[in-house]
Amino acid sequence: MKLLVFFFGNWLGEILYKNKEFSSVDFIIPVPIHSKKKKIRGYNQVTKFGECLSTHLNIPFVEDILIRQSTTKTQTLKSRFDRFKNLETKFLLTDTKAFKGKHILIIDDVITTGATLEACALALLKTSNLRISILTMAYTE
Repeated sequence: MKLLVFFFGNWLGEILYKNKEFSSVDFIIPVPIHSKKKKIRGYNQVTKFGECLSTHLNIPFVEDILIRQSTTKTQTLKSRFDRFKNLETKFLLTDTKAFKGKHILIIDDVITTGATLEACALALLKTSNLRISILTMAYTE
């Protein structure tokens, strides 16, 4: 999985840099995983993706301001309704002033229903005058 993440991060980073996509972004923020899950897995694949993008786009990668408050089981087998219900208040913004007036790029590995990204965005919107963009490696229907 790590090699695939590096491939997508470098590939997309080069494309986005050449096309000046996201040139106004101030920070790249990954969808966080809970510290327990990270300890078991050893890494967050979205972090590696973000680090690659950060290098290509010369945009700071920040992963310690948006945190996941509680761990959840995989969402892949849940219905759309259950995914949205399961993500209520799962993310916490530790500094509501860090992104004031900024444009941030939230990144994730895959978007299915958008529930996780929406939950992250709602937590981040506790910051005033914030612009949010989203980028994922893949999506499903």
